[in-house]
Amino acid sequence: MPEDIRSRILAVQEKSGFIPNVFLVLAHRPDEFRAFFAYHDALMDKPGRLTKAEREMIVVATSNANQCQYCVVAHGAILRIRAKDPLLADQVAINYRKADISERQKAMLDFAMKVSASAWAVGEEDFATLRKHGWEEEDAWDMAAIAAFFGMSNRLANVTSMRPNDEFYLMGRVPLQ
Repeated sequence: MPEDIRSRILAVQEKSGFIPNVFLVLAHRPDEFRAFFAYHDALMDKPGRLTKAEREMIVVATSNANQCQYCVVAHGAILRIRAKDPLLADQVAINYRKADISERQKAMLDFAMKVSASAWAVGEEDFATLRKHGWEEEDAWDMAAIAAFFGMSNRLANVTSMRPNDEFYLMGRVPLQ
C-alpha cells in the first residue's frame, strides 16, 4: 500500500478508533482512492454557507434514495455528531420532509433529491425556490455536487456490497465511554 494512503488510513483510525470500510475497499486502486478522497474533502470540508451538518443531510437523504446502506449508516453517524442531535439522521434518512429541520433545509434537500433522481429536470424554478429560501447560486452548486458525488459513491458501495462498520451504529447516539 502506498505510504500516503497508509498514513491517511492510520490517521483516520487514530481519530475514530477504527478504519471505515470505504477506505479499505478503495485502497486497492491508489489513484482512484486519492481522487475520491480529494473530491470528498473538497466538497465536505470546505467553508461555505452550507454547514457541515447540512452537507451530511444531503448525503443521508440522497443515499437513502439510492438505497446505499453503507452511506446512510456511516454519514448518519457523522450527521448525528455534526448536528449534535441523536435523532436527526434517522429522521432525514426515513423522510426528511417530516424531519425536525427548517423549511430552508427542506428546500435544500428537495433540490438535492431532484439532482440525485432526475438532474435532467432541474430548471429555473428550482433555483428560484432555493433563492426564496435564502440560498445562492454557489450553494446550489455545492448541493448538486454533493448529491452527484455521493450518487457515484452509493453505486460503488452497492456494487461492492460494502457494509457499514459496527462502530457507526452507535456514534452520536450514546456518550463516549
